[in-house]
Amino acid sequence: MTSRKETRARHGRRTTRRRTLIAGAAATVLTGGALGVSSMMSTAGAASSWPTATGNQAVSASISVSGTLNGGYKRYYGSGDLGDGGQDEGQDPMFVLQDGATLKNVIIGSPAADGVHCLGSCTLQNVWWEDVGEDAATFKGKSASSVYTVYGGGARKANDKVLQFNGAGKLVVTKFQVSDFGKLVRSCGNCSTQYKRTIIINDVDLTAPGNSVVGINQNYGDTAALRNIRIHGDPNRKITPCTRFQGNNTGDEPSKLGSGPDGTYCRYTASDITYP
Repeated sequence: MTSRKETRARHGRRTTRRRTLIAGAAATVLTGGALGVSSMMSTAGAASSWPTATGNQAVSASISVSGTLNGGYKRYYGSGDLGDGGQDEGQDPMFVLQDGATLKNVIIGSPAADGVHCLGSCTLQNVWWEDVGEDAATFKGKSASSVYTVYGGGARKANDKVLQFNGAGKLVVTKFQVSDFGKLVRSCGNCSTQYKRTIIINDVDLTAPGNSVVGINQNYGDTAALRNIRIHGDPNRKITPCTRFQGNNTGDEPSKLGSGPDGTYCRYTASDITYP
């Protein structure tokens, strides 16, 4: 099922109190940052261990982040308006990242609401979702030059999508791990405003059950490049690496056009997907 958040946006969404925890510092270099984590991934094929929380913080209203927020591996979980624990669409996020912001070394516990929203270019470094709510992260920038970087971290228990790509630009996912999920990345199939989207997924581990690695809209010129994809616990190869859809801007369910590498939209070869 694809997201209808953009369709609902035309009818308005409830407003919540925004709270800024930290602002200022520029985006961090994507090295290190392993506080509280053992065996961080140092080479391809070596998935990192899940971190142990250093503390807990309840979040009752979306936290706005400008600059960098380093959570030090604190666990943030929803309460109040963010605490119903459901996976229904239309929830508010735990974190709202302004253009250029970085969220790093954070554990998002349960309830997780709608995870993280990026309003422009952003970096999610070592962000871990213990139990995905609506989506883990949604990327919403409107510029074709927007770049969304997901480096390290992981997600569990995503009933549908993990990373929802609603906006314009490029999404790069590296050294990420996911288990018990629907789709790792989905280019929005029925948003009211559509864009050409570029997706690069490299050096990731996926553990069944799951549905697909990435879904893109062929008619809008989306591309997905897959490299070093390791799919675990799927001997019958039910997890589809790349699926192409006919997207729309009317809110209708998009139709599936096909799957597999085609050299144009789904860019990978058989050797890029392994089943260890």
